[in-house]
Amino acid sequence: MARHGLGLWLATAQLVSLLADLGIDGQPARSAISRMKRAGELVPERRGGRAGYALGDETRQLIEDGDRRIFGTIEPADLADGWTLAVFSVPEPDRAKRHVLRSRLGWLGFGNPVPGVWIAPRRLAGEARRLIERHGLAEYVDLFDASYQGFGDVAGLVARAWDLERLAGMYRAFVAEQRRPLARWETGATGSELAAFHDYLLAVHQWRKLPYLDPGLPPEVLPPGWPGREASELFAALVARLETPAMRYLKGVLDGGAARRAA
Repeated sequence: MARHGLGLWLATAQLVSLLADLGIDGQPARSAISRMKRAGELVPERRGGRAGYALGDETRQLIEDGDRRIFGTIEPADLADGWTLAVFSVPEPDRAKRHVLRSRLGWLGFGNPVPGVWIAPRRLAGEARRLIERHGLAEYVDLFDASYQGFGDVAGLVARAWDLERLAGMYRAFVAEQRRPLARWETGATGSELAAFHDYLLAVHQWRKLPYLDPGLPPEVLPPGWPGREASELFAALVARLETPAMRYLKGVLDGGAARRAA
C-alpha cells in the first residue's frame, strides 16, 4: 500500500470488508485483528469520526523496507565484489538480543557458516548497518568487508552458510503454484478486479519471503539449474498483469464506492 500512495490507515469496516473478500470472515477476522493489535502492528485510531486502524511505527518501517525488497529486482551479486561479514558476541544476560541479531541477519539474507559469523554479498553492508543501528545492537557487532582467501571452494562455503536445497525448493514451489494463474490471465480471459486483487495478494504472499532469504548470490556459487531467475521473472510478470486492476479494486474500497464483486 505504501508504494501506491494509498495511506496507512483503514476504517474498521474497510478492513473487515477486505478480509472477507480474502475469505477471512467472522471470528477468524476478529481474531486476526486482535492479534495484530496486541502485537502493536495495528494501532486503533479515529479519523473523521470513524473508527479504524493505523500501522504501528515498526510495522510501517517494515512495509516500506519490504516494498523495496519484494518488488525490486535483485540481480545476482558480482563474485569479485566480495562479501560483508557480521561477527558478534552477545553476553548471556543479553541472550534475547542474540536471538534478535540472528533472526534479523537471517531475514536480511545473511548466511551462517559457523556460529557467531554471518556472511552476505558486500552490497548488503549498508542495509545491515542500518538494521543493526535501528535495533540498538551495534555494541555487539563488528562488520567487515572481506574477500575469500581460503583453501577450499567458495561454493562450498556458500553451501554451508545457506540452505540452498530448501531455497531452491521454495523457488520451484512458487513457479509450480503461480504458473497457472499467470497463464489464465494471459490467455485474455476477463476477470473481475476482485479476482485480480485476490490473485495478486496470493502471489505477493507466496513470493515475499524469497527476496529476503536469497540475497542475490553470485551465479558461480550456485548449483546448476538454479530456479531463482525463472521464479523472479514469473513474479514480475504477475505484478505487471495484476497490479493495476488489483489496486483499482483496493482504491475503490478505500474510497467507499466499490461494490463487492464475485471473483
